Amino acid sequence: MSKQNLAAAVATAMAAMCMTAHADSASEEKTTIGGKAYLDLTNIDQQTDGTDTAAKGTGVDVKRFYLSVGHNFDSVWSANVTSDFNYVSNDGETQIFIKKAFLQAKLSDAFVARLGSADLPWVPFVEDLYGYRYVENVIIDRLKFGTSADWGLHAGGKLGDGMVGYAVSVINGNGYKNPTRSKSVDFEGRLSFEPVKGLTLAAGFYSGKLGKDVQGTTTPPQHTAQRVDALVAYVQPKFRVGAEYFTATDWNQVTAAATDKSDGYSAWGSFNFTDQVAAFARFDEAKPKKDLTPDLKDQYFNVGIAYKPRKNVDVAFVYKHDKVENGSISTSNGTIGGTADGKYDEIGLWAQVAF
Repeated sequence: MSKQNLAAAVATAMAAMCMTAHADSASEEKTTIGGKAYLDLTNIDQQTDGTDTAAKGTGVDVKRFYLSVGHNFDSVWSANVTSDFNYVSNDGETQIFIKKAFLQAKLSDAFVARLGSADLPWVPFVEDLYGYRYVENVIIDRLKFGTSADWGLHAGGKLGDGMVGYAVSVINGNGYKNPTRSKSVDFEGRLSFEPVKGLTLAAGFYSGKLGKDVQGTTTPPQHTAQRVDALVAYVQPKFRVGAEYFTATDWNQVTAAATDKSDGYSAWGSFNFTDQVAAFARFDEAKPKKDLTPDLKDQYFNVGIAYKPRKNVDVAFVYKHDKVENGSISTSNGTIGGTADGKYDEIGLWAQVAF
């Protein structure tokens, strides 16, 4: 074979290899579109210091409606954008915002990195084990001692055939609704262990200024907010049971002179009578201001029956009760309590739809 023919053959082979590699890469590319909605039709009876509040009444809520677009570039690189919305009472309009927007690099099951707004280590982890997020936020989220996503650098993975899991985030600290930066970053992390299938033991931590360490602010940080979490859960196809505990320091006192401590726990369980019907219950108790208002206490419970009429649709008939003594607390259901106390009762239908 002449040199010219050999060169032509090599060039043809290299071109074919490049075209094959490109085709393989293109075949790995995939775009997915999905969504999830939390809806309810309920009656609320809320009182503050014995007087009915404006929240009292019957109506429909769409607490969350996520729309997600994900794209896999190849087996390593991918991206995701997830939108959400909320109602802004100041202007009487519903506004759409970004909950998650990140670039992901999955090097292996042991190491997955995300840059942008993504799930934080603790709240989404507990939500997956709890199983009834569409009925109520987990205790950390419900009492606003943490949130589910934030802007920053996130890493996590599973080791030892999935027995050990970890996640760590270096974040802005303002939460996913506020991407602005501050002079320092916050840290959140989690370590979990599954000694036998279905049994999960986990511990978590948070430390930072919650996005309040801003140059030129008139209220500079005086303290560092810290939170320690612990969880034990046992999840099987027939039932779920679990308990979560947290303790926090200066969570609501970052820019205040005084210091404070908080703690609380949540216990929950559910039982599947059939593939379609389940019963569930949960009880929370917290003391959000142990030093500043030691008598302030929150007690919450829910109980319900869930029905799954088809895949990706869940409906539940639920009763919720929240009682706050000796003050008020800001929760995911609004501010409950007043000068003396307050109570919140809600009964009706909750639904989750995913696609």
